[in-house]
Amino acid sequence: MRERLEFVRNNWPSLGVEIELQLVDAESMALRNAINDVLPEVPASLSERVKPEIMQSYLEINTEICRTAADVGADLAEKLRVVEGIVASHGLRLFWAGTHPFSKWYEQRVTPDDRYYGLVDLLQDTARRLVTFGLHVHVGVDTGDKAIMICDRMLRHLPTLLALSANSPFWGGRNTGLHSQRSKVMEDLPTAGMPPVMRNWSEYVWLLNHLVETNFIRSLREIWWDVRPHHNFGTVEVRICDMPPDLPSVVAIAALVQCLVRDLSRQIDEGTYLPDGHPFMNRQNKWRACRYGLSAELVDPFTAEPRPARRVVSDLVETLRRRGVPEELGCLRELEMVLDLAEQPTGSERQVAIFEQTGDPVEVVRRMLDRRPAGPGPGAGPAS
Repeated sequence: MRERLEFVRNNWPSLGVEIELQLVDAESMALRNAINDVLPEVPASLSERVKPEIMQSYLEINTEICRTAADVGADLAEKLRVVEGIVASHGLRLFWAGTHPFSKWYEQRVTPDDRYYGLVDLLQDTARRLVTFGLHVHVGVDTGDKAIMICDRMLRHLPTLLALSANSPFWGGRNTGLHSQRSKVMEDLPTAGMPPVMRNWSEYVWLLNHLVETNFIRSLREIWWDVRPHHNFGTVEVRICDMPPDLPSVVAIAALVQCLVRDLSRQIDEGTYLPDGHPFMNRQNKWRACRYGLSAELVDPFTAEPRPARRVVSDLVETLRRRGVPEELGCLRELEMVLDLAEQPTGSERQVAIFEQTGDPVEVVRRMLDRRPAGPGPGAGPAS
């Protein structure tokens, strides 16, 4: 019998954020397979919010359901305070980046868990290579049909979000020449990358049931699209972003995603017509963002005009401000932090600059850690 998926209604564009952080040795700066040392010391009150991932060298921290981007910052800052104390007692640091500059993927051990063992058995090295770290942002919406429509309309914004968060230039000790190596590793998965265009919730449910019935996937958790609906949470989940280099960047990007989803939702309610750009335009722009980060020229999917990614970001923020979206969501200050991100070097640019200066990937980790702000306090912004 086919599974019937009920979309949980949200009456407010609530926020939920997941961050994936690297466990690195405080001396060598290398990844350390240490999650089983850390988790037993996590307080019971956080056991559902601080979780393992497929490899033992990283952990995931999830927020509670938040109303505003500022709430996200406060939530994560408190959880990080606890977790950083635990990892420090084991001679570890939390490193914020989409890949590790020099540790090898094949040296990382799979977390003991039947689901993870099953994924490795199914996907082999495609799963073992998933030593990548991302930022996932959930925004609440009211219906499944609307979630599908928003996912479709979000496609043209995904390359901008990737460019803004690009923070994974290294892989296995090499400068790949890409600003987001993580996005290319993720695309190796059979159900990752840009999602197919779907017309409504019914078509989405049919597709997922088809994939399960034909043994292509074993559960809905094996859908890793760059943006996807999440029926249990009643959200649109944006998954394309690299792990940014610090908490202020996470808060700013969360504010931008919340504003985009809210604006698209309102346009749908108002019956605003949005002409379709060619789907390959979005794929082209994703590659440009992966290759060049914020230095990319992103092609407008409707006019075919190339525009600097930094200008695309500033124009997008201005459009959202003009429509009153950040005021409605109470995140004007956090959204304006996006403009600071667009004016400064990305995480990937900073990593490459350190490597070019020192020739030492170990120093890349050490200096990125030393320059990371502690939290999203007043006036805080990304490290320069």
